[in-house]
Amino acid sequence: MSEAKATIKNIALAGHAGSGKTTLFEALLYQKKITERFGKVADGNTVSDYTAEEIKRKSSVYTTVASIENENLKVNLLDTPGMFDFAGEMTEGIYASDCVMITVSGKSGVRVGTHKAYNTAVKLQKPRMFVVTKLDDENANFYNVLTELKSEFGPTVCPVVVPVIADRKIVSYVNLIEMKAYRYDENGVAVETEMPTAEVSEKMSYRIDGLVEAFSEAVAETDEELFEKFFSGEPFTQKERIDGIHKGIREGIITPVTCVSSLTLAGVDMLCKEMDLLIPSAETTQTVLNSDDELEEISCTEQDPLCAVVFKTMADPFVGKLSFIKVCSGKLISGMDVVNSNDGTTEKIGKLYYLCGKKQIEISEALCGDIVAATKLNASTNDTLCSSSRLVKFVSPDYPNPCYSMAVKPASRGEEAKISSAMQKLLEEDKTITYKQDELTKEQILSGLGEQHINAVVSRLQSDFGVNVLLNVPKIAYRETIRKKVKVQGRYKKQSGGHGQYGDVWIEFEPCLSDTLVFEEKIFGGAVPKNFFPAVEKGLQDSVKKGVLAGFPVVGLKAILVDGSYHPVDSSEMSFKTAASLAYKEGMKIAEPALLEPIGNLLVSVPDDNTGDIMGELNKRRGRVLGMNPSSEKGMTEVVAEVPMREMSDFALLLRQMTQGQGVFSLTPLRYEQLPSNLVAEVIVSANSEE
Repeated sequence: MSEAKATIKNIALAGHAGSGKTTLFEALLYQKKITERFGKVADGNTVSDYTAEEIKRKSSVYTTVASIENENLKVNLLDTPGMFDFAGEMTEGIYASDCVMITVSGKSGVRVGTHKAYNTAVKLQKPRMFVVTKLDDENANFYNVLTELKSEFGPTVCPVVVPVIADRKIVSYVNLIEMKAYRYDENGVAVETEMPTAEVSEKMSYRIDGLVEAFSEAVAETDEELFEKFFSGEPFTQKERIDGIHKGIREGIITPVTCVSSLTLAGVDMLCKEMDLLIPSAETTQTVLNSDDELEEISCTEQDPLCAVVFKTMADPFVGKLSFIKVCSGKLISGMDVVNSNDGTTEKIGKLYYLCGKKQIEISEALCGDIVAATKLNASTNDTLCSSSRLVKFVSPDYPNPCYSMAVKPASRGEEAKISSAMQKLLEEDKTITYKQDELTKEQILSGLGEQHINAVVSRLQSDFGVNVLLNVPKIAYRETIRKKVKVQGRYKKQSGGHGQYGDVWIEFEPCLSDTLVFEEKIFGGAVPKNFFPAVEKGLQDSVKKGVLAGFPVVGLKAILVDGSYHPVDSSEMSFKTAASLAYKEGMKIAEPALLEPIGNLLVSVPDDNTGDIMGELNKRRGRVLGMNPSSEKGMTEVVAEVPMREMSDFALLLRQMTQGQGVFSLTPLRYEQLPSNLVAEVIVSANSEE
């Protein structure tokens, strides 16, 4: 294929987990003879799911790139994961695409993942089409799924390829663009056959007529001249049908529906035709931010200055960092100097590769619109690489926020630095995980999109970086305080050979509103010299790090130094510091100490049908529902509540189960409240056992 004359299209495959994305990906590669064998997910030999983690899970975890080519067309396919825990990978794949093919199982129909893929494509302003898969399954029903798609996604849904069904079996497929029917032999080879009649199926003639009418109406909506032709009853030519659908997809007013049986290859050749004829190419304008942070459009032409975006990063312990790059204008050449417009640095492009799963094919240059990989770049995901003559930046996509957290510690001592180094590489790769130390509990907290996401990260740490870690539920950052005012003495006297130690203080302790110790002095007549005041305060500051109930830091405490005595020879800063700590221990015991628990502000968006269930669940978790607001997303309600943080460790898993993955939430620390008395003993025992 002549690169200079090639039309390039980038197509992301997205959809619910198990809807047939990877099998369709394999079928397209096999159909175009890119692969010699048809890989199967169950056998662990697919081009797409090649990592140890994916083979073990028998499902996609990472976005994979491969290409199919004709004489004048190159299609880069991006197979994205459907599991919600790996939604960040789906976002990256859709972000780099020019169109999104959303797979829908002919057996199970529209699922939550279908909506998530569709909504992400809409948010990123990508054209969309549906592919109904698994039509070889005896329980598949294309027309039920088509009705469901129209109901869920509106009148833009337009069938393009439909099956002809007789005696509950597919006998042929009708291409409504060509107005021809094809049947497939056991090798998946298409043979043209007669268009269906009423004899084939009792309702088929009516059904086909209705589908043709709906298809023609959708085409007519794309152009005034076509509308007039349709209104006059004149049939469209094949070119008019193709041009109408192509324009409709690009403008988002038509969402075509086609169908395949990937395992038997039935319909795959027609899908290749639709990809060729209907789906927009990369030769479109894109919106970027210029040096003044103003929106600007750039064209995908080879003559323009280079503009490319790093849409994905892979951390390989052997090869190093592998950056996936989409060239949006100009030409990317191995060895050229480029400017990273996100941080202003200049770096040299190393080796460039085309990818086919894990297979890498070295190239010298990549033209605008193409997707390549580069090794050993310093650039991070979502960084823009430019020519120095035109500095622009792409707007980064929004990623799902981490919602499930676990505390991480090494399985063996002394491996903290090794874990930190490995995690830094994984953080570059995955924008939906965080790894940081909790300032209050001092634990290292790993956060992700769910339990499987966290387990995948732990598996990578072990297999790729040789680090074994243990996961625990994160500790709750309890606090201690007092509930009444007391006055106590702290007296420290020690006599030995030479100078002794003597310090004597009277301190009033009282509750206050403060996260730190409030210290005052009200000494009259020099009972304690001023030069010992800092020592008294230091003794108290060290003491409040541990409370008397369970050893948690103390808050809401005010200490007033009111009296004391000293010895002209034996008194020292150390003796007054010790005296202050003795006063603290005595005072805390009699000032009605109490445990405080952190309360969080919860915003949870759930389907309308689940609002009652979620409110009942929050009540079980000692939460207080403050109100409900209509969500910006159709059919969703936002519930606002205040909940104890100790009750929320597994909330992400429960919410996903309760709402089939539709619910999302954010939880932010709000304040501290007194822990109920029935839970105090449990917390004290737990804290003592950890020590």
